[in-house]
Amino acid sequence: MSDHVYKKIELVGSSKDSIEAAIENAIKSAGSSLRNLDWFEVIDTRGHITDGKVSHYQVELKVGFRLDN
Repeated sequence: MSDHVYKKIELVGSSKDSIEAAIENAIKSAGSSLRNLDWFEVIDTRGHITDGKVSHYQVELKVGFRLDN
């Protein structure tokens, strides 16, 4: 196993569909400009209510990526 160095960033993903979709949206967006994404951790989950129903999901993530050697 090689030694690696990682960096963590915080992201907020959102979706009208689900918590999982909010996570996927954040990871997909980060992946378009960052390399070596390796893991994520859900920090917080929020939502918006309209007319007594969930209308929007928001998820705060820590995302780790491996730095190039």
